[in-house]
Amino acid sequence: MAERKVRSQSLLNGALVLVVATVLVKIIGALFKIPLSMLIGEVGRGYFNTAYDIYTPLYSISMAGLPIAVSRMVAQERSLGHLRDVRMIRRVAIRIFLITGAIGTGLMFLIAYPYCKFIIGTPDNVYCMFAIAPSIFFCCCMSTYRGYYEGMQNMVPTAVSQVIEALSKLFIGLGLTYVFIHYQLSAFDSGKPVLGTVYATKDEALAAIYPYAAATAILGVTIGTVLGLIFLFIRHRVVGDGITKLDLKNSPAPEKSQVIAKTLIMTALPMAASSLVLNITNLIDTATIQNRLAYAIRKAPEVIYNMYGTQIAASGVTKSQVAKYLFGVYCETLDFKNLVPTITMTLGISAIPIISAAWAQHDSRTIKTTVESAIRVTMLISLPIGFGLAAVAYPLLNLFYPAASASIGSSILATYGFTIFLFAVSSPITNMLQALGRMDIPLKALCAGAFVKIALNYILISQPSININGAPVGSIVCYVIVVSINIISIIRITGVKINFMSVFIRPFICSVASALAAFLSFKVFNTLLGSLGNPEKMINGSSISLIIAVITAVVIYVLALLLLKALSKDDLEMLPKGEKIAKVLEKHGFLG
Repeated sequence: MAERKVRSQSLLNGALVLVVATVLVKIIGALFKIPLSMLIGEVGRGYFNTAYDIYTPLYSISMAGLPIAVSRMVAQERSLGHLRDVRMIRRVAIRIFLITGAIGTGLMFLIAYPYCKFIIGTPDNVYCMFAIAPSIFFCCCMSTYRGYYEGMQNMVPTAVSQVIEALSKLFIGLGLTYVFIHYQLSAFDSGKPVLGTVYATKDEALAAIYPYAAATAILGVTIGTVLGLIFLFIRHRVVGDGITKLDLKNSPAPEKSQVIAKTLIMTALPMAASSLVLNITNLIDTATIQNRLAYAIRKAPEVIYNMYGTQIAASGVTKSQVAKYLFGVYCETLDFKNLVPTITMTLGISAIPIISAAWAQHDSRTIKTTVESAIRVTMLISLPIGFGLAAVAYPLLNLFYPAASASIGSSILATYGFTIFLFAVSSPITNMLQALGRMDIPLKALCAGAFVKIALNYILISQPSININGAPVGSIVCYVIVVSINIISIIRITGVKINFMSVFIRPFICSVASALAAFLSFKVFNTLLGSLGNPEKMINGSSISLIIAVITAVVIYVLALLLLKALSKDDLEMLPKGEKIAKVLEKHGFLG
């Protein structure tokens, strides 16, 4: 029982380190993306996100599932006391990562122009792609350290390097973008050429500036990867990995580097294929959304302008940029939608070394405990936040973005909010299957879901009356398929008996109560305070009402959890100081 508790604690303690870092990164990301949208608008965000969508699959090819493979192999060998193998795994991984990183960066440079010119039809996107290409190499180098330390169940190096990346993106990326736009607009105001051309109107000048401005923002991302790598390199040199010379002396001779390299690659390939399918699907998703949006606008422009004419006029978007504008609004909603899955993903990352070590030692109890805890905690986090996003979608978007964009994006964000638990639980379940050595199952599930997603995108978005609102539907159906296949598989393999009442039903009821509280309290307080302040400023009656609604929702959620006894004693005991909290709540009858 003691061993079970130690292992369980390492799951949430490791996850907490990454959660704190992830929350910081997301806050910094919001401080980056929200002002960035104000600087470059929805059109510029379209350029920015399109570059990311081609970068991500190439990054996945370069990484080829290696960080997870390194983490899994290091955890297994460490649990068996094969510490010289642990060191050898790292040395082999460095060589592989250097090669794949260089190839990935080269591919990005090679395909940038053909992709922008012939596939998405916006050649100006090439500047963003050139700016982000070198980051593939530096990310691969960073992942050598991250995968290694995660396998050692030390999440601190990964967490700190992520924060360094985010801060660099914020200050360097935004700073470069602001200076560039300010300089070009000053030239326009003075009647001078903007990027070599004299423009008659400011809107025309901005249309020319946006591709380059987005590229300067992305350049900050690339510089952040360099600084993150420098930190990891210095930390490893100074602090080390905790393995002593005596540990190495007492460890058996390691496998040959060729054998480890082969095992590493064979372990990584199924995960690489799964990641590649996901990211290629997202790439096709991006191209399909923009392509079918353009088709819908050509097919029935009057329908689009009847739906969004006021917002398009208010945003100053030219007719040729309407599709890019709607895609940019969609990307803004994804900033909020991706928040929860990014946080819960840390549970999967933390579970990999624990489950891998338990699998190597045939410790079925630890496997079951870890799987149950990861899924239960994911639901406790994702359901209330998702429902809350749906309840206050418009005021939340309007707090950060123009009312025109918020009015279009609010229905999209609400749709994602109600289903965000699917996206949140997908990554931990996938990671746990990978830790169990069943990398093939997530790949098969993803292929099935991706096919349906692309088909639905093609059919729905091309309908002028649906247009961009069809994009979430394909994603949601895709993840229904993926999560269903994966969760059934993990239950079958591990023998975990999930208590659906405690894992799903009680958190669902508490989340509904919380969301209703948020919705009603915002309505009430916005009626009373809505006229206060300048609606163009961030702090006004509406934003104050939103803050009150969020606080109310949190209070109601906590009360509902206690009244319905939705909290588990085992999960609380995994948290720092959790035993004391559990004793108090158990004494008053609040634990299930």
